[in-house]
Amino acid sequence: MLFTATGSDNGGQVHPSEWITVNDTGLYCQPADTYIDPMVPVAQAIITHGHADHARAGHQRVYATPTTIRIMTTRYGDDMAEQHYPLTYRESVSLGDPDDPVKLTFYPAGHIAGSAQALLEYRGGRIVISGDYKRRPDPTCEPFEVVPCDVFITEATFGLPVFRHPPIEREIQKLLHSLSVFPQRCHLVGTYALGKCQRVILALRDAGYHKPVYLHGALLKLCELYQTLGVSLGTLIPVSEVEDKQSLAGEVVLAPPSALADRWSRALPDPRTVMASGWMQIRARARQRQAELPLIISDHCDWPELLQTLREVDAPEVWVTHGREDALIYQASQMGYQAKALSLLRFDDEDEPA
Repeated sequence: MLFTATGSDNGGQVHPSEWITVNDTGLYCQPADTYIDPMVPVAQAIITHGHADHARAGHQRVYATPTTIRIMTTRYGDDMAEQHYPLTYRESVSLGDPDDPVKLTFYPAGHIAGSAQALLEYRGGRIVISGDYKRRPDPTCEPFEVVPCDVFITEATFGLPVFRHPPIEREIQKLLHSLSVFPQRCHLVGTYALGKCQRVILALRDAGYHKPVYLHGALLKLCELYQTLGVSLGTLIPVSEVEDKQSLAGEVVLAPPSALADRWSRALPDPRTVMASGWMQIRARARQRQAELPLIISDHCDWPELLQTLREVDAPEVWVTHGREDALIYQASQMGYQAKALSLLRFDDEDEPA
């Protein structure tokens, strides 16, 4: 699939549709010979954040924020790429032909620690690849920054009007209330290992829960990384170090969603299954996850926040990917923007293997 030029060559300006394409490997910047968040190993990649549907190992060269590079080396090892180039927020680097370069600049995306929007500038054209982003306050990362551009590429994970996420504080109060009502039951919370897990722990601490939080082994390394980044998570104890699992009655245990129905969970005392995800607004999804207590906690924008972002960025063109493309494309068109689908294939954060 190639995007055709729009003919908007004003005084030598080249529209991004003339130098950004989509192929089987992903989103490609032709003059920089660089892919953005490719799903297979490539010679040169720009990585917006550390979730595995955006950050894969095996590239020859990687450009990412320093935190994203640390996340990738934590997950994949120091040799996750032959060369990696850390680029701090608002710092720029030139890619491609030195006489005709593409300028890359990262800006905060507010999704998880280290997450970035990638601004690419070439011959007067500006395109922002937002990656995944959210607009809610999150103490684990810098907030989303509005960046003016000609084309804004937005996700649409929750791109339907039905999705309206409640405050995280309200959802955490549901968990604390359940602990008081069922003090004899272990509360097993399914939460994505990167970003969501740490955010849930911090929300518990902010709500006054200062007891130890127990962790499935798959969550340990990334929590330790967040703590080295200065995010204080309080006392965390691996479940594997608890000899008497019955002592976990009335405690909070965090685990990957895949572990909720796994044999691993059977050793816990009468576990009450809890699932923290934006999808918990959909009852069928909660039943699918066998969640007794669904918590609507998301690291993505809900519908009003997607529309807020389109208004604030105010780019003439909006390219939509990863999610409910049709609804957001229609709404963007009603708002006066040119909009179209990229149809890049991703999987949902919470579905990533532990």
